[in-house]
Amino acid sequence: MKKMKLTTKIFIGLILGAIVGAVLYPMRDVAFVDKFVIGFVFELLGTAFMRSIRMMVVPLVFFSLTLGASSAGDIKKLGRIGSKTLFFYLVTTALAISIAIGLANIINPGKGFSMEMMEGITYSAKESIPFVQVLLNMIPTNPVSALANGNMLQIIVFAILCGSAMTLMGDKASKLKDVVSQANDMVLKVVEMIMHIAPFGVFGLIGKTFATLGYDAIKPLLVYFVTVLLALVLHALITYQGFLVLFTKMNPINFFKKMVPALSVAFSTSSSAATLPVTMECVEEGFGVKNEISSFTLPLGVTINMDGTAIMQGVATVFIAQIYGVQLGITEYLMVIVTATVASIGTAGVPGVGLIMLSMVLTQVGLPVEGIGLIMGVDRLLDMSRTAINICGDAACTLIVANSEDGFETSKEPASVKVNKA
Repeated sequence: MKKMKLTTKIFIGLILGAIVGAVLYPMRDVAFVDKFVIGFVFELLGTAFMRSIRMMVVPLVFFSLTLGASSAGDIKKLGRIGSKTLFFYLVTTALAISIAIGLANIINPGKGFSMEMMEGITYSAKESIPFVQVLLNMIPTNPVSALANGNMLQIIVFAILCGSAMTLMGDKASKLKDVVSQANDMVLKVVEMIMHIAPFGVFGLIGKTFATLGYDAIKPLLVYFVTVLLALVLHALITYQGFLVLFTKMNPINFFKKMVPALSVAFSTSSSAATLPVTMECVEEGFGVKNEISSFTLPLGVTINMDGTAIMQGVATVFIAQIYGVQLGITEYLMVIVTATVASIGTAGVPGVGLIMLSMVLTQVGLPVEGIGLIMGVDRLLDMSRTAINICGDAACTLIVANSEDGFETSKEPASVKVNKA
């Protein structure tokens, strides 16, 4: 009998979790369901998987990024890869929020919305950090503290500096590079071991979400909810696939097929960082991208690429403006695009980053941040979809950069990628 692939198992876990959770939702107040099924079984399976995979995020980012930077061969190549990666992420973020604003103005999710729903709804916006402080916060004063606290931006900066130093040292760093390479292999092996429980973890996470929230949270905001989802789908199919076809001639079906494990984990965990090990495995094993490329572009994507969040901000801004009867012009929309794009660079490691960034955007265009309270009920469900889209963007960027840098393993290079070596 043919052994079932892990991809299939994860997908089955996701579907079963959604079905079981939806069935249990009407019974969520029953003590057995609330305390045992949701509070123990779902909680244990989901949280154990999340903690296990998050345990490996910091060592994976540090060792893989250090190895990637040290394997570039020369500093110029490293700078070239870095500039291409940053450019791609910023351009796609700007395109994402533009698609969201355009679609929201066509669908008009806030038109006809009852203001009675605003009663009792509040949102306290956290004070935004000045941009200069965001840049300064990227530089760790204590690398050990950054590693211990999981400060991704500081870890990335420190790892790139270490890898760059090893490149400049040349042969003197050969033994150190071997140690880093072996440590990276060890981390990947542990991740491979953890992934065996992924189907159960995904089942628990999705089951708890649907059993707790159900569909009641969506009903009052159905048009807003559908608008965000539609914008996410359009961005994935038009922007990402458009760039992939243009630069790599890749078959979109093959792309999504090979990305199923990462997309399933991203959807269930709502965390790009937690999904990083799986994304890296999909890109390297599925598409044959060299580790020196993926270990650089993917960790940066986890921190910088926030296209899904940008889409939510675009739709939410139009939605809230329509509810309050505020007419936004071209200037305000351009301000939204610029603010959200720039903010995506340095706020990815902050808890509740989507809503914090949205409060910054609303303040810039003079809209009341209290309107955020309206969408908080469905934000968890949308966050799952946003994370999956972010993962698509990380992978697309990696494939495009790899294509331009001859970054595919010859023995693994998939037929779906036609490398342009002109």
